[in-house]
This record gives sequence, C-alpha cells and structure tokens, in this order.
Amino acid sequence: MEKVLVTGATGYIGLHCIHQLLNQGYAVNGSVRSPDRKDEIFQALQNHNTSTENLNIFTFDLNDDEGWDEGMEGCDYLLHVASPIALENHDEDFFVKPAVAGVNRAMKFAKKHNLKKVVLTSSVAAIYETMESKSYYDENDWSDPENPAISHYSKSKTLAERAAWEFVENENHPFELAVINPALVIGPSLSGDLGESNKAIEMVATGKMPVAVPLQFGYVDVRDVAAAHILAMQNPSSNGERFALAEKDLWYGDVAKVLRDNGFDKAPTLAVPVWLAKILAIFSKELKLAVPYLGRLRSVKNSTKAKDILGWNPRPAEESIVQIAQQIQDMGLIK
Repeated sequence: MEKVLVTGATGYIGLHCIHQLLNQGYAVNGSVRSPDRKDEIFQALQNHNTSTENLNIFTFDLNDDEGWDEGMEGCDYLLHVASPIALENHDEDFFVKPAVAGVNRAMKFAKKHNLKKVVLTSSVAAIYETMESKSYYDENDWSDPENPAISHYSKSKTLAERAAWEFVENENHPFELAVINPALVIGPSLSGDLGESNKAIEMVATGKMPVAVPLQFGYVDVRDVAAAHILAMQNPSSNGERFALAEKDLWYGDVAKVLRDNGFDKAPTLAVPVWLAKILAIFSKELKLAVPYLGRLRSVKNSTKAKDILGWNPRPAEESIVQIAQQIQDMGLIK
C-alpha cells in the first residue's frame, strides 16, 4: 500500500485530499500544527463514511524541522498543501516567511526520505500578478514578487512555488514535482471549518454584501482541486508541470443571481459600478483589499492543461456555490 503525506490536514483543501486518498486505498500521514485538532480530522472523515484505519496524524509545522522525519517516514508521495492564508491584511512576514520556509523544509525532507514525487499547492496568485496588465493568463505566466502592487499573499505563493522549482533544479531532480494553481476554491467543507475562500460566497449568501461589487474570480470546487492533486501525483505526464484550475469565471453579480435563483434571497439584487464600489471600499476592509481588481477580468479559464494531461473533469461552479451556501445555511450563519 502506497503512503502519502498531506501537510495541512485540518485545512479546507488538505482534508479533502486525505478523504479522497483514503477512499482510493492509500495510506495517509497528515500533519497538524496543534495536536488538539487531531480528533477533528478523524470525526470529519468518519462523518463522511471514510475509514480512518490507514490514517496517522503527526504534529509539525512550516517553521521547524521537528516532527518532519516522523511524518515522512515510509511515505512515497507528498502533497504539500499547508501555507498561510487569511483575508485580513497581515504584514508580509505573516505570509511569506512560513510559506517559503515550509516549501524548503518539505523539499529537504522529501529528498532525505527518497520520495517519488511532490505535488505542491500553489495558486493563480502566483500567475496573475505580472507587470503586464492583461485579461487572459496561462501556466507560462508568473507573478512578479517585485511588482509594487502585489499582495503579501500573492508574493508568498509566488516565492514559495519558485523555491520548489529551484530546489528540484539545484538538487538535480531528486524527485518529481508538479504544481497545482487553483483559482478561488469553493464548495462543501468536510468539517466546520469553511475555509477562507468560501467567505466570498458567505458574504453574498448572508447579505453581508448588500450590493454586488464588480469583482470577478475564476471558481473551482474544492473536491476537484483535491482530485487534481491526486491525478497529478499518479500521472507521470504531470512531471515538471504547473496546472491552473478554474471551472468558470464569474462576477459577483453572477454569483448573487445563482444564489437568488436557488432560494437564497439575502443575496443582493443591485450591482454597482466601479466608481461606486471604490467609495464603498472606504468603509469595508475586505473590499479595500480588492480595489486594484475592481472591474478587471483575470482569467485562466482557457488553459486546458489539467483536462488534457490529467483527464481532469470539474463540476459546474454553480453547483459548488449552491452546495456551500446550503452548508452555510445549515450551520445557522444565515439569519
């Protein structure tokens, strides 16, 4: 039985990766920063009828070597999912230092333990922030960490991914590497932790966003993101490749309409233009962070590498939006 280490086991994407790996017959080691959250993982998987017989959880983090040896012992593959994410405007060190340190640490121990392959969770944040302003991007595009407009999060994803590619090159390819670059990840959570990215749907479904601002994202279901990680792990054709993932590009007005059409009547009916959204941003810390992207189309939708190479077949984003909104409602968050 092949064994996979998944870092960030309590995380939104990481837990879905573990769920699918166990269901496909792999043994799994997962990492957590706090041992207090181990039970949360086992409970979530058992609630979804997944056997945890072949799951072991280890405590270690991105900033320290302690625990990595134990977690990686006997593993064939690594899905390195763990990385700092937050909607709040933390300083650069909050994002960049642990992201880069974690990748370097993961690569070092993957080499030490003779792993066959590493699949790294990156983001379109490592693609979009080029110095060239355009609408359509693909895996050949790279965010520029020196771009004065780059966010701390985007910088962290860019530098962390570059560190992974540089390690493999400098160490003479001790294992294979593939990278997954998803757009906005949405859809049902396996636990009570909805994940940061689902807050984009929560704000619309709960009425916290009273008007639809002109913001566009690519959307992709978390289950399909996890599936892409595993397909990349399994498929030798993914070696040395990046895979940008987005099922569909939607504006907030589109998301609001999907929700209203499915009975979520707190979703806004009014869409506002860019100039008005900029005024509203003065009073909203979440919207203030998005001001540079108001009215801009940034898309990887035309990139089909994941479909062509991995046989990746994502579900419709509208389905994911409705399902996470239903979970948000079931959790009592829609008053």
